[in-house]
Amino acid sequence: MATYIYAITAADHPLRLDGLVGVGENPSELRVVRSGRHAAVVSDAPAELRAKRRDLVAHQSVLERLMTDGAALPMRFGLVGPDDDQVLAALEQEQDTYAQRLEELDGRLEYNLKVARDEDSLLREILTESDEARRLRDHTRSNPDAHGEKVALGELVSREIEARSDAAAERIAGQLAPAAERSSDAGPTKAHFLNVSYLVARDDAAAFSQAVHEAAEKYGDDYTFTLNGPLPPYSFV
Repeated sequence: MATYIYAITAADHPLRLDGLVGVGENPSELRVVRSGRHAAVVSDAPAELRAKRRDLVAHQSVLERLMTDGAALPMRFGLVGPDDDQVLAALEQEQDTYAQRLEELDGRLEYNLKVARDEDSLLREILTESDEARRLRDHTRSNPDAHGEKVALGELVSREIEARSDAAAERIAGQLAPAAERSSDAGPTKAHFLNVSYLVARDDAAAFSQAVHEAAEKYGDDYTFTLNGPLPPYSFV
């Protein structure tokens, strides 16, 4: 039977799994596959696995429990191996890599920051600072059939939005970098010009959150800072 994999830990991790359930409509019991240096927390993989809230919560609950007791390498939802023997073989084959990653993540948490900017505010800034944008806007208002100028205005605004968003993302990410140990840029989303994860020492979590709060206050109401965490350090495994 296929094996669903939640996380990898050091062999001496407490692995307190009591009260937790695995994924699936009729979840099997959680169990541990052990090699000499490491352990993998697994369960039987359900025949049909979908990202339902019930299963996402079950997966996340296992990771959160493990993280409270020590370092764990979190697997993303849906990782399935052929069977326990293949999981054991992977633990043994990659033991040096897993040991290094566990050491890097011990006592550390992930925080994800997304930042968006009000579109109207950004457009006002572009029109205020760009003579060409204002000229094209005024011309198209006076000449509704000026198709070429409308296209040119759209292209100019698009370039300005991208350039200004990239610059703001670089500034904000750079300002917060000293408060974290590492960062991982996931690239912008449709709604956010900045989407970056930070690896933060557990003891520095409060200071990092404060740094984000201060940055949000500095940039003002036109910007929306959304900080999620602490999270399993998916982005750094």
